[in-house]
Amino acid sequence: MMSIHKVIRRLLTVHSTAPGDRRMDERGLRSVRNGGFTLIELMIVMSIIAILASIAVPHYQRNIIRAREAVLSENLYQMRKAIDAFYADQRKYPDSLQELVEKRYLRDIPKDPFTKSAETWYTIAPEVLDPAAGDPGAVYDVHSGSDLVGLNGVPYRDW
Repeated sequence: MMSIHKVIRRLLTVHSTAPGDRRMDERGLRSVRNGGFTLIELMIVMSIIAILASIAVPHYQRNIIRAREAVLSENLYQMRKAIDAFYADQRKYPDSLQELVEKRYLRDIPKDPFTKSAETWYTIAPEVLDPAAGDPGAVYDVHSGSDLVGLNGVPYRDW
């Protein structure tokens, strides 16, 4: 003869071999499923991922700006070095940045990493101290054509 407890346990227990089915234990409580996640578990994981992404994205964007600033600094250094070499050889400054390319002081005019164009460089003409000395050229210095401000607080056009 079966006791009342065994009968209740038999009635409450679901007999199934499916992996996602729930079963009742002897106290009448549901036991943990064999597979899958609950909605609350998924929400917690998604919240953690969102928090980590909100921390990582600003750092990623700042590193992209730092990389562009490094490219801008190197481009300006190379162009100024080419202008100085041109002046040392020709005893005058170039009339344009394109002249540096034509006379092989530069392979190509680099793109400004912030304006993404090789046409936006801002050039400064040399001061004419002696008009009788001849044409001094038109490109004494070069700056970025960007209106943005660097991470150091200095506008890129003043670098």
